[in-house]
Amino acid sequence: MDEAFGRFLTDFGELVRLSAGSARSELGSPIRDVVCEHLGTDPGELAVVVEPIQMLRLVDTDMVLDEIASRDPSARVVGVGGGQMRMHTDLRGMLDPGPHGRSFPAVSQPDYSNSSVGPSEQRRTLQFGLRLFRYDDAPVAILQRGASPNDQRFVPSLEVIATNEDAVSRLFLELRERLERESIFKGQVVLLSATGFGPGRAPASGGITFVERPRVAAADVILAPGVLERIRDHTLAVGRHAAALTAFGQHLKRGLLLYGPPGTGKTHTVRHLIGTAEGTTVLMMTGRSLSRVSEAAQMARALTPSIVVLEDVDLVAEDRSFGPGPQPLLFEILDALDGLDGDADIAFVLTTNRVEMLERALAQRPGRVDLAIELPLPGLAERRALLALYGRDLAFSDAALARSAALVEGTTASLAKELVRRAVLSAAEENAEPGDRHLDDAAARLMAESETLTRTLLGSQPAGPRPNEGMPHERIVRRGEFVPGPNPRSASPGK
Repeated sequence: MDEAFGRFLTDFGELVRLSAGSARSELGSPIRDVVCEHLGTDPGELAVVVEPIQMLRLVDTDMVLDEIASRDPSARVVGVGGGQMRMHTDLRGMLDPGPHGRSFPAVSQPDYSNSSVGPSEQRRTLQFGLRLFRYDDAPVAILQRGASPNDQRFVPSLEVIATNEDAVSRLFLELRERLERESIFKGQVVLLSATGFGPGRAPASGGITFVERPRVAAADVILAPGVLERIRDHTLAVGRHAAALTAFGQHLKRGLLLYGPPGTGKTHTVRHLIGTAEGTTVLMMTGRSLSRVSEAAQMARALTPSIVVLEDVDLVAEDRSFGPGPQPLLFEILDALDGLDGDADIAFVLTTNRVEMLERALAQRPGRVDLAIELPLPGLAERRALLALYGRDLAFSDAALARSAALVEGTTASLAKELVRRAVLSAAEENAEPGDRHLDDAAARLMAESETLTRTLLGSQPAGPRPNEGMPHERIVRRGEFVPGPNPRSASPGK
């Protein structure tokens, strides 16, 4: 262990011990007396500065303040008594007797909560308590308050009182500068949810779930030759050459649209990108959580390099001509794609099953999406590769794989996976090792007329021309050029 780090741990442990002992000795004392003693003056003569905190940055703020306070060996955290009523009282109300005098809340134990700081990590975070420490040799008292939806407090805050206003300004300056660089989210993969309390409000956790970075090897992504390399280059290579691009005045922000029928590997491809982008912050949204796209864009800007994934974007980004009025969520997505500076190392990755339904402004304007790639139904070579991938631990012969691949024409990667599963299940019922016969039988059954609905549910397409038939599998979007598909409103009735 590094010697300096060891000394830090020793000093920090002593700080915790002293803080706990000091807090115990003050339990029951009026909170005003404790603050008066710490500040060395009547707090009623001092201004209180209130600083709101973004919901998602409460843990970051708590960690930075812990480190700042640890510089003072006498720093401590005390709680505020008074039951639920204290939640409705600000710091000024706790310290000021008012014109008629009043009793003051007593010192109690601080309130903490467990907060996720990673897929399998938790941290104790101060939810309601008073920090007492010296900053630049000036005494400072900070009431740290988390969100409390039951008390109609949806935004965490800091309420600061000190004898030296310049010290408070320097404290906030350091806090803001460090929050620009430090975050529990940086380099993590997080899923933003739409659940919350109140209109447009995120839950106390910030509506974020940390997830393990997926590990999908390139060999496990079965696409037409060269397609995966093009996707990787557009999404990841820009970040690797950020310095060179910036030096020549080129923008770093980019957008990628993956489109095609369900089950063709769009999500699987995205998982590969995320796993390859080690150290990159990834913010994922789908369905109703797309309503948080503006928030995600702000986070992505602060946590670069980053990737923002918008799955099934057609759910909220349909062509505006289809509906009777404006769609505010669509405008938020467009604003988020437009509103970031060109020097932001951010990749927006969008997926859709219904490219023909997409808002044309989203697909056509460079700077929003500058590369659109179709992931079509797999061809014969890809179907055989998929069967080999999902059956790699099984004794299927090359001939059987080729027969089944030819038989399941017009089907998706999802069906290939189900086909192998059925072959294994059939062998298990016979108490036999899976072999060519089981694969052949499974393929024949899945392609029978009676399984038409099953194939549809697995994402396979009916016979005949497919959506986007004849469109290139890869197309760089240029202004006014890329047309995702026909506008249904332009068709004549009955067509």
